[in-house]
Amino acid sequence: MPLPAPSAILATWFGAGLLPGAPGTWGSAAALPFAWGLHGLGGAPLLAAATGLVFLIGIRAGGVYARRDGGDDPGPVVIDEVAGQWATLLPVAPDPLLYAAGFAFFRIADILKPWPASWADRRVKGGLGIMLDDLLAAPYAAAALAVLAHVLETAP
Repeated sequence: MPLPAPSAILATWFGAGLLPGAPGTWGSAAALPFAWGLHGLGGAPLLAAATGLVFLIGIRAGGVYARRDGGDDPGPVVIDEVAGQWATLLPVAPDPLLYAAGFAFFRIADILKPWPASWADRRVKGGLGIMLDDLLAAPYAAAALAVLAHVLETAP
């Protein structure tokens, strides 16, 4: 059996996007332990840098996968969820409750696609289009997460 192409491994985030059911949810879940580890190694600056790097890699890997698959945004491509999930988690330190909330907030934002994510989803094509809508949805989820973290810190 031949090995999958590196672009397919990255685009599917090491196969998470190939799991049955909801690939975006699997991709977001698979992003969490990496975010925790990156934050532990270098804090928010390393997580932010990794988010940018994954975004750039995802443009190429997602675009190659989409061209091979023939779709605009193939379901198995979940590297965009990884970048969006990581961007969502930037305002908080690793914490099981906050990471779970960040996961939920990002999934909601990714599904609802508030503007400008909805615009990017309809108008921007190729690898950039695959990646951009998730990165544009992430600030909404990150803001909700930051508010929740603040409320939890100030609660008696």
